Amino acid sequence: MEKVDLLIEEGKIKAFLSIEDAGSLKDSGSAEIVDAGGLWVAPGLIDMHVHLREPGEEYKETIRTGTMAAAAGGFVAVACMPNTHPVNDSRSVTEYILQRAAEGGFARVYPVAAVSVGSRGEQLSEFGDLSRAGAVAFSDDGRPVSSSRLMRSALEYARAYDKPIISHAEDLGLSEGGCIHEGEVSAMTGLKGIPSEAEEIMVYRDIELTRFTGGKLHVAHVSTAGSVQLIRQAKARGIRVTAETAPHYFTLTHEAVAEFDTNAKMNPPLRTAEDVEAIRFGLKDGTIDAIATDHAPHSVIEKDIEFELAANGIVGLETCVGLALQLVREGVLNLFQALRALSSNPARILGVAGGAIELGGVANLTLLDSNARYTVDPETFFSLSRNTPFGGRDLQGRAVMTILEGKPVRIKGVAR
Repeated sequence: MEKVDLLIEEGKIKAFLSIEDAGSLKDSGSAEIVDAGGLWVAPGLIDMHVHLREPGEEYKETIRTGTMAAAAGGFVAVACMPNTHPVNDSRSVTEYILQRAAEGGFARVYPVAAVSVGSRGEQLSEFGDLSRAGAVAFSDDGRPVSSSRLMRSALEYARAYDKPIISHAEDLGLSEGGCIHEGEVSAMTGLKGIPSEAEEIMVYRDIELTRFTGGKLHVAHVSTAGSVQLIRQAKARGIRVTAETAPHYFTLTHEAVAEFDTNAKMNPPLRTAEDVEAIRFGLKDGTIDAIATDHAPHSVIEKDIEFELAANGIVGLETCVGLALQLVREGVLNLFQALRALSSNPARILGVAGGAIELGGVANLTLLDSNARYTVDPETFFSLSRNTPFGGRDLQGRAVMTILEGKPVRIKGVAR
């Protein structure tokens, strides 16, 4: 870790300044000065898995409010999943998302296009046209690609454009009707469980199809110890697989739903303490490359109802940093491992710029206060939705400023 001043001009990092040079610049009054004393200056964070709900469900989130939440959480860029209404399976929807982001976004938006038309798992979407329109990856996230034949074709076609297929790994036959992890809590509550094997069988299948095709696979929201082990073995075999997990999978267990809290209902579900430990170790040894939020906004209409009927998912953009830095304080990760999982690794996997602080590079930066203590209050979120199981939790460490292309992002007059 180095203590220097940064000179930013026209959105790029122009120089690393000595204390003397920086002092002269400050005295001249010729530059806007951002006092980062006592803060960590990190490469701008990139969340490679969010749901922005626009087009189609703007009462839950819009591209504007979702990127406001991203900036507030320290993210300079997000990759948005295609399960909008209509599904992002065409050039027109991809271009619409990019246009809306350019009009009022507070962070860069990278569209992920659907693997199949309508995400119905029947016919591949137009990978070439979608790639040229701006899609950075393909996924039917929210649903698995159940057909092995179609998944094979997806990996083969995406290889031609050097794009990853992001796998929502779920065997629908095993998970059907389930709403929490299959285990002690499901037995106690009477709620139908989803076994770990529902995820692991599909992770295994997709790894083998990737070996077969030479494609590029990224496994989304890894939640089980078995999945971590399969991915670790695949990497050792040289198969092109990467993986992400979300803060809730390294923080919470299925005990969080024992009181029928729908804010802790998600898919894949929260698992056991042994799974949580495996996820944490997977991040530590690099088996899991990225921390992504799987930010999934829902209104009270979808959440404040009977548990079995409630929608899956939680918002995560504004709590991610505090939960990730908890891993640093607990000695699970060092600071650089945490920042790689939140910035350079997502950039590498998606093939987008970012993840580094370098001369001549675009000044996308996140300023972090590792000592800031606060209590999560969902009512203060910039996201339109409030569905989080972390409301009332005390956290330490947060983003205090997000700098996008050299300029502090300002939301309602507040630099974030």
